[in-house]
Amino acid sequence: MQKNNLKRNIVLGILFFLPVAFLLMLYPAKHNYIPLDIVNENTEEISQFSSASDKKIELTNHITVLGFLGKTPLDNSITASNLKELVYDKFKGFKKFQIVIVVPEGVEKDIEELHKEIAKYEDLRFWHYVYASEHEIKNLYSSLKIESPLKNDLSTDDVFIIDKDLNQRGRIDARDKKQIEANKAITTLSAYNCIEVSVIKNKMSEDMRILFTEYRQKRKGNFNSTTRRVDDIKK
Repeated sequence: MQKNNLKRNIVLGILFFLPVAFLLMLYPAKHNYIPLDIVNENTEEISQFSSASDKKIELTNHITVLGFLGKTPLDNSITASNLKELVYDKFKGFKKFQIVIVVPEGVEKDIEELHKEIAKYEDLRFWHYVYASEHEIKNLYSSLKIESPLKNDLSTDDVFIIDKDLNQRGRIDARDKKQIEANKAITTLSAYNCIEVSVIKNKMSEDMRILFTEYRQKRKGNFNSTTRRVDDIKK
């Protein structure tokens, strides 16, 4: 009987102390937190672009995923669908999160059709379309650090993460562990290809969570790490 009581107490003790030990392991990690890199600064604001929304759509003070669907947005429905299912659905509950899709003026009817295709009666309050001239779209795109140019129809499969201060976020050193061990050349990740599902599900999802953690810690006053910039690695 005493042995049974002893075994029970040991099991209960383990069950009690394991979560405590886990939390203690996590605690110092907060102080060693590495934020998502700034790969480019001074992204151009979009508040002058028109939209179907009653409120002004802008990048400032928002955590934005920025995309470009071009003159024939229905031809880029896979990009939009992947973005909606793999990014929007996952992060729509986070404070100040939004997805902004930039398209040329005159494609409003195509956008309505595309929106019906991806919405399916779901809440897309934080998904916005903005309309601009070809010149304005090219100016906005040129303010970004890009991995491939806009196509002739002003579209791209890439999307970009923009923080509340108009900084473009990504990875200064995008190498994985094996590439680092093999001493491969440093590559920068500044855009996320929506056609490549593995990139969105793994790299982009991870980077978005890191950025939201950064802002959550800032609100709590626990954030004391300097965000790395592209210039830092050059130095």
